[in-house]
Order: sequence, then structure tokens, then C-alpha cells
Amino acid sequence: MSTYNPPTLLRELRDSYAFVERNLNLVKRYWGWELAFFVYSLTSSLSVIYIGKAQGADARHLVLYLVIGTLVWAYLRSVFDSISEMIAWERWEGTIEYTFMAPISRTTHMLGTALFSVVYGLLRTAVLFLAIGLFVDLDLARANYIGALVVGVIGSLSFIGVGIMASILPLLFTERGAEMTFMISGILLLVSGVYYPISVLPGWMQPLAKISPATYVLEGMRRTLMEGNGVAQLGDVLVPLVITGVVSIPIGVWIFLKVEHYAKRTGRLKRSG
Repeated sequence: MSTYNPPTLLRELRDSYAFVERNLNLVKRYWGWELAFFVYSLTSSLSVIYIGKAQGADARHLVLYLVIGTLVWAYLRSVFDSISEMIAWERWEGTIEYTFMAPISRTTHMLGTALFSVVYGLLRTAVLFLAIGLFVDLDLARANYIGALVVGVIGSLSFIGVGIMASILPLLFTERGAEMTFMISGILLLVSGVYYPISVLPGWMQPLAKISPATYVLEGMRRTLMEGNGVAQLGDVLVPLVITGVVSIPIGVWIFLKVEHYAKRTGRLKRSG
């Protein structure tokens, strides 16, 4: 008697949900960490925003510029961290060998982690936005929310690819590998125009800004939320993000699989970081 096997895509989505659920359970288990990180994100964001407010009564545009920068970066950093540190979490929980030997594809593992990173990042950023709104008056009368949503979705894909590439560091460096991913996020923070326009960067840093997906996400978000630009006006932002996502995700998965094979062959999965 034959059994029905669901289509591959549906099966992948079903199995991926197990990783979404597991990551949600980790958030519940370590709620104290989540609270500490949220308070730190809020206070650091407000510190930057109040620098803008200190410029005087005519600083409303600057304040909104900084608020969008801090919120967008908080979201992108959350997506990046969730994916780039997935191996570190496996080691921390002592489940890395079980996960890597389980009869599931690595794509399923990454898809579940990516889905969680986007959902969790959106919820966390929404709460952060509401909290910042208690301290700062925001004028979003001209905002184009549909355009912002499109930029956010496509920008998420590009950062998922970058996060997958960065996730090889905890595999290669079993001790403090997760901390090495901070180097990548730090460089992106510096060159992407989170708190200032990239035009102020030295000439030799401009190429780095041009290849950072965060640069285009931030530019697109500011144009949709501050100037009311629609999707039709964002081609110069969306095209680089689409290209980055389409290229970085498969390359990231390919690199990860190669490094995973190396880690298994050299016994790096057994070591605690």
C-alpha cells in the first residue's frame, strides 16, 4: 500500500517550523537575556536620538532620520544575529551533533532559522518602535507604508544571505566563533549610513558602503517613510537588494555546506565554543 508524500516544498516548510518553534522556546527560556538586550537596544537608540534632539527646535528631520536608522538597524541586526549565531546556539544547548546528524536537509534547518529571524526581528522592532514613541514625537504623515514593507521584505532576503555566510565562523572557530560575527556587523554598521549619510565616509570606504545591503535598505526606508516614495521610485534601491539576495543566499548555503563537511571531517562539531 503506497503512502502519500507531500510535495518537497510543503515538506520543507513543515519540517522548518520545528526550528521556528524551537527558537521561540529558547526565547522563552532565556527571557532574561532578551529583556537585557532589549533595554540595551532601547537606551542606545535613545542616546543617539537625543543627540539629534540636542540640535534644537529645527531638528525634527534629523530626529526622524536617526529614529529610522536605529529601528532599521535593530531589525537587520536581529535577523543577522539569529542566523549567524545558529551554530553557536546549537553548541550552547548541546544539540549540535544531534541536529547535524538528523535526517533533514541543511536547507530545512536554515529555512526554519530564517523564518524565525524575520518574525522575531519584526516583533522585537515593533516593540522597540512603540517604546521609542513614548520618548520622542514622530511625524510620519508622509510615510508610504507599502513601499517600506516592500523594502523591508526584499532587504530581509539580502541579510539572510549575509547571515548564512557569517554563520560559517562559529563552525570554523569553535571557541568564540560567534563573537567573530560581530566584526561583520560592526563593519556594516560603520559603512551603511545608519546614523549619517554615507557621503561623509572617506573615499576609500565608499565602495564598502556601495556593496553593503544595509545601505540600500536604510536608503529605501528613509525615502518611503520620510519622503513618501512609492515602489516605482525605488528601482535604484530595490534592484541591488534583489541581486544581493538572489546571489548571496545560494552562495551562502553552498559555502556553509562545504564548511560543514570540513567541520565533520576534523571533529569540530564535538567541541564546545
